[in-house]
Amino acid sequence: MTVQKKYKTFHPYREGFVIVLLALLTLVGCGDSSSGDQEQVDRFDARAAYALVEEQVGYGQRPAGSPQLRRLAVELRRSMPNGSFEAIPGDPLLRNVVGTLPGREPGIVVGAHYDTLVKPRGFVGANNGAAGSAVVIEAARALRQAPAGGEGRKVSFVLFDGEEPPAGLPEESADFYNEGLRGSRAYVKAHPGETSAMILLDYVGNRGLYLPREASSTEELWSRLLIAAEAVGAQRFFSGEAGPEIIDDHTPFLRSGAPAVDLIDWSYPGHSLADGLDKISRQSLDGVGETVIQLVEELRAE
Repeated sequence: MTVQKKYKTFHPYREGFVIVLLALLTLVGCGDSSSGDQEQVDRFDARAAYALVEEQVGYGQRPAGSPQLRRLAVELRRSMPNGSFEAIPGDPLLRNVVGTLPGREPGIVVGAHYDTLVKPRGFVGANNGAAGSAVVIEAARALRQAPAGGEGRKVSFVLFDGEEPPAGLPEESADFYNEGLRGSRAYVKAHPGETSAMILLDYVGNRGLYLPREASSTEELWSRLLIAAEAVGAQRFFSGEAGPEIIDDHTPFLRSGAPAVDLIDWSYPGHSLADGLDKISRQSLDGVGETVIQLVEELRAE
């Protein structure tokens, strides 16, 4: 992904001592049943999500079209409800991995990219690639077990291939929208008018997770996301504050007229070799996963 305007805003939840303090308070308890901890709900399997991040990282660097990514795609498809591949025209080695829960259209899309950077060499993309994909898959499993009553909306779970441009880092790309985002652009083109809301998961698994509203994300949908986070006790990870505007896999959906939000902690060093498994937090995965499930259930029932 590339950024059109970039800045960092201080937020206390980025500080490690606050995270430790919150953890200690949770352990000792304060006798207040309305404190908003994440034990209010338990639909998302954070341990399974972490294991799936670990599995993806175990494949090593996974650029679009690489043999290791194609092998991984077969495994990821098996984890999806009604899993299938969708080809990406012009790139015969690339394919999106798609799962679906049937229902009315236009439906809801929950997505993430599963490829990694071409450079630097050895980049394994624990947060930039694996974490978002793991949350998509585990959210799909949870939602599959609790289908919407009546004629709920269709839900599509999409792992986009070719998000990263083949030339290298986004900063090296003259036109990231047209050189990257290959999977999401292909999906939008193949499914015109089929999306009522799109939720993108990008940097969502890191320690000290802080998710402001990405500036181009649809404000109304982000407001509903905040309400969902509060309902599951995960509000500490989210903010109504606007962050930088980022071209990402939600952008083709926005340009097609569909409401979309991008969950991304742009303060995370997602383009460096530091993006390893040691940076991943089960608590962050759980907070995002529970929030997405809550929001999708509400949107699906409309």
